[in-house]
Amino acid sequence: MWIAELSRRTEVPVATIKYYLREGLLAPGEAVGATRSRYDESHVRRLRLIRALAESGGLSLARVRSVLAEVDEESRDLHEVLGSAHGALIPDDLTASVESRLRVDELIADQGWSVYFEAADRVLLAGALDALEKVGYHLDDELLATYASAATQVADAEIAHLPTGDRQQTVEATVLLTALGGPVLLALRRLAQQSASAHRLGSAHQPS
Repeated sequence: MWIAELSRRTEVPVATIKYYLREGLLAPGEAVGATRSRYDESHVRRLRLIRALAESGGLSLARVRSVLAEVDEESRDLHEVLGSAHGALIPDDLTASVESRLRVDELIADQGWSVYFEAADRVLLAGALDALEKVGYHLDDELLATYASAATQVADAEIAHLPTGDRQQTVEATVLLTALGGPVLLALRRLAQQSASAHRLGSAHQPS
């Protein structure tokens, strides 16, 4: 396909595609003349991945480049790529109290999770617990464990549903799910909260 069709299929402007090509984020197409190139499905998938990371995931192009480098590194296994994607999606300036960090470590041990010791999500979770404490809400151990159990169930299902066979597609799906799956879970949680509230607390409004 020509670049115009690639633009239509991915909804990425031609000028932006050319910029990604110049920056090395997108591999060159097959040259068929001095000024024309053909592109294929791999370019479609890569553009959708870049767009998801940059627009929906909110990553800078530098971070996008870092994630793509992991995606393209054939020597890295999928577990390592997932960890790199997680790290790229998290800010560098995270802070958390020692108390909350220890609490997170205990939770991970209690759940029997195999997690990198340097995983930034450890600090992210601890910082979230600190934020709740600052506004006077203590997330008790029982509710935190419930969250962790639900997260285990979701994560197991997500990993089990990843496509298999083509490594590149599997890696890309892993990164996309990591970057864009959060809003899906958040919306489902809020819908479930509304339903639980209606049943437990009563509601003046009947569901439509």
